[in-house]
Amino acid sequence: MEQTVSAPYRQPLPLFWWTRRRSYLLFVLRELSSVAVAWFVVHFLLLVTAVHRGPAAYREFIEWSAGPLILLVNLVALAFVLLHAVTWFNLAPKALVVRMQGRQVPPQAVAAGHFGAWFVVSAVVAWILVVML
Repeated sequence: MEQTVSAPYRQPLPLFWWTRRRSYLLFVLRELSSVAVAWFVVHFLLLVTAVHRGPAAYREFIEWSAGPLILLVNLVALAFVLLHAVTWFNLAPKALVVRMQGRQVPPQAVAAGHFGAWFVVSAVVAWILVVML
């Protein structure tokens, strides 16, 4: 007697199923934000290479970076990186359970600590850029 094995049933999904719920949309956008992070790494490596090659290459890189297309790409990438950071800091209390004196620190306090540290580091970097430049 011959037995046939059927393939498991897969319910068909529409292409944009992830737009139906806000949580799915944020999840997909957060995953897409990794492309923006990769773009910033590539852009930074191009900057380092230009600096290494000398003043002419550096000027050429700056002129290329000031073009409208690259500015637009960088602004979109910045928005995605900010989304990535905010969603990550909101996830931190779920991934990191902090205990002090035997008691669990409230999740809101863990998230606030992350956002506070982000704000302080950003303020220090902004201050350095303003003072040094």
